[in-house]
Amino acid sequence: MEKVIDEDYYDLIIDNVLVPNYDTGNNITYLNERHSLLHVLSGQVNICDLGTNPYHRFPSIFTLTSAISLGKSGVTQIQRNTSLALFGTGVIIGLVDTGIDYQHPAFRHNDGSTRILSIWDQTLQTGAIPEDFNFGSEYNRELINLALLSANPLSVVPSEDTIGHGTAIASIIAGKPAPDQSFSGVVPEAEFVVVKLKQAKANLRRLSFVPESAICYQESDIILGARYLLSVARKLNRPLAMCIALGTSQGGHDEHGTTTGYLDFLTHRPQICISTSAGNEGNSGRHYYASINIPPYETSFELRVGSEDKLFAMEIWPYAPNRLSIEVASPSGESTPIVYPGLNSCERFNFVFNQGTLWINNINFEEETGEQLILLRFENPIAGVWSFKLYNLEDEPFSFHSWLPSGNLISRETYFLESNPNTTITSPGNAIRILTVTAYNQFNDSIWIDSGRGYTRTNQVKPDIAAPGYELPCAYPDNLYATITGTGAACAHASGVVAMILEWAVVRGNYTSITGTDINRLITRGAYRDPNETYPNNIWGYGQLDINGVFERFTLF
Repeated sequence: MEKVIDEDYYDLIIDNVLVPNYDTGNNITYLNERHSLLHVLSGQVNICDLGTNPYHRFPSIFTLTSAISLGKSGVTQIQRNTSLALFGTGVIIGLVDTGIDYQHPAFRHNDGSTRILSIWDQTLQTGAIPEDFNFGSEYNRELINLALLSANPLSVVPSEDTIGHGTAIASIIAGKPAPDQSFSGVVPEAEFVVVKLKQAKANLRRLSFVPESAICYQESDIILGARYLLSVARKLNRPLAMCIALGTSQGGHDEHGTTTGYLDFLTHRPQICISTSAGNEGNSGRHYYASINIPPYETSFELRVGSEDKLFAMEIWPYAPNRLSIEVASPSGESTPIVYPGLNSCERFNFVFNQGTLWINNINFEEETGEQLILLRFENPIAGVWSFKLYNLEDEPFSFHSWLPSGNLISRETYFLESNPNTTITSPGNAIRILTVTAYNQFNDSIWIDSGRGYTRTNQVKPDIAAPGYELPCAYPDNLYATITGTGAACAHASGVVAMILEWAVVRGNYTSITGTDINRLITRGAYRDPNETYPNNIWGYGQLDINGVFERFTLF
């Protein structure tokens, strides 16, 4: 069995420069131009393996970012204009998600054949492995069409979307119209390349304190998925609109990070544009921020832990040059000793009056960012209010952020008592150049309350744009239709608009060297901006998505 799918091995992200130091012939999986995976036998997981190995080497855990109106974003006006009439012809829609229901009529031509060019299903190991990869099964268009003609399609192409998120996202971007369902994708003539992600390994879940039942994915598989999409688009010599409707609250919420850096790099390349969601953490109570400007240079803050949450992690990110120590008090009144920063620290604390255990890694500098990171991991914590006291060893003003996990990794019962809705965009939405999309309610023009808010921790402007994301009609497995809400849905809508621009620029030959960075700037320039608002801002970014505004600016001098 390949170690990349073997549950007995950790997948550690390392720089390619280090590969010769570790390569034994079968323990390396190439990720991209900068990084590879080093597969290390995990044995019985030791929580302090994260400490012995640096924080950034373990892939982050990602969650899904979604739970109508084409006219609101200018799509209808463009498609009715005979000089433009952009429906995505010749453009590839790239998805890294939960898969796709390839049998659904939303993804078929009028003659019943598929609009899917290929599917890489990471969860299946019985089919042909994609070229330059070492696991999963690839199903091309010919095989999918053969399956659609079969009395039992899944006997030919066994790939399914059992969750439905990927099917919904794909349909919003480019689903075939179904007038009786009041449904149409933005660019119904585009074609798809789809990656179905395998779920995160059990050993990574255990180390990250993620419940076994949570639906989640690991960073390294998303990177591999993005590389697969790029390889198919390059082989076919066609433009690619990639949609990443997933996110994580791990990391420093800045432009650093393995996935963030890779997607940002791809955005510089011609004929590819990447859209990602801003996340749904704006109203979750999972972010805390404080700035201490007067002595004594110490502070306390509180976290309400719900009875449902038996396993979760929390991160504290101070700003340099500060160095913080931490003391934690449980609802029963027990306190840990003060934990000081160190290089490979990992300390375990058991509590007498409850069965809970707390691990604290006070990491003097996290290698990807150079910043201090305090990682707290809770197992069976007692419900109630926990208190955290921070001391600045530099005896000067300091500030810091703290984040809880995203999505379904914890319940709504666990939250900071004085939470802050800002700086809640999930990664990779903090990347500088990719198009980060937040959601608004297109029925009343208000921001969707759960949308992640900017700016990044390093004060970069995010999100970039707001798109419709409330109860969007979508396809659902088993030939059904439904609605979907969230920034993932908004990201899908924006990805359809990106495909329109790629069709105009590349397929029609108007600007064949266009990059994702160019498209990002075109979209932000063309956005609708309320004259009563100041832009950019940390809620709407540069305004509401308006593809008509993009093309209007080509005509005004």
